[in-house]
Amino acid sequence: MFSSTNVVFGQAKKPTLMILPSDNWCEQRYFMTEFDNQGTKQKVPNYKQVFQEDTEIGQVISKIGSLMIDRGFPLKDAEQELKAIETRAAEDNMTASKTSGANQAVTPLDILKNKAKADILIQIWWKVTKTEKGTVVSFILEAFDAYTSKRIASSTGNGTPGKEIVPVLLEKAILSNIDPFVNQLQGHFDDLLLNGREIRLTVRTWDSWEYDLESEFEGEELRDLVYEWIQKNTVAGRFNETNSSESRIDYEQLRIPVYDDKGRALDARQYGRQLVKYLKESPFNFEVKLMTRGLGEAILVLGEK
Repeated sequence: MFSSTNVVFGQAKKPTLMILPSDNWCEQRYFMTEFDNQGTKQKVPNYKQVFQEDTEIGQVISKIGSLMIDRGFPLKDAEQELKAIETRAAEDNMTASKTSGANQAVTPLDILKNKAKADILIQIWWKVTKTEKGTVVSFILEAFDAYTSKRIASSTGNGTPGKEIVPVLLEKAILSNIDPFVNQLQGHFDDLLLNGREIRLTVRTWDSWEYDLESEFEGEELRDLVYEWIQKNTVAGRFNETNSSESRIDYEQLRIPVYDDKGRALDARQYGRQLVKYLKESPFNFEVKLMTRGLGEAILVLGEK
């Protein structure tokens, strides 16, 4: 089980960051690829192509990363994580039921998030304009919670005209706007430490299962027993049950501790595994399949693997 207590603020914990080009930047430079999401075509950034072909992105990320490191934020290197994923052929992360063949689609970005396990994803967009006084760089810097994809901080600005290379001009432009942005990041992370990290959880059943979520065990419906378990294993019992039927329950804004009692970061998969463990014990003794989307969503399907 998870402890509902969190890290003491005096330890000045910092969120782990990962920096990537924005979707719009990738679209403008044609660094996009199509992803088959269960029969629906979805365009996503091709980060591998970005790092291989763009001459500025590596320097830009390095410059921004340096600014963040100077302010005490640990960084995950997206380019190195992508190489590690490719080396280990981790893109077979799409899982399937051994019995029915059902599958769970995972986007390339979800795979990267799962590997890097950064708390916050920073995306950078920039545009270069030539003027009589020199080159002007405009930028948009946005930060997203890697678990929920919610925007948590943003900064925009224009640099002063100069003759340096773009990464240097961009670094100067961001530097004059970085502190309010950093304060937003830290404020969000402090809220997570106090109130818990937000995830989504879905509990479903296979059609072939002999039970359903209204089946009774020791005098209580299964869905009520799951509800009670979640209430005990969330920070201050914070979550919303948005759907409850005999075959499916959806929980949103479910707050879990950022770290377990050993100081290890928690995500939706680790949380889901604890619920799986509970459902495998007496009086249930269920077979449960655990699937995830990114870091912040877990799906449990009861009845088989």
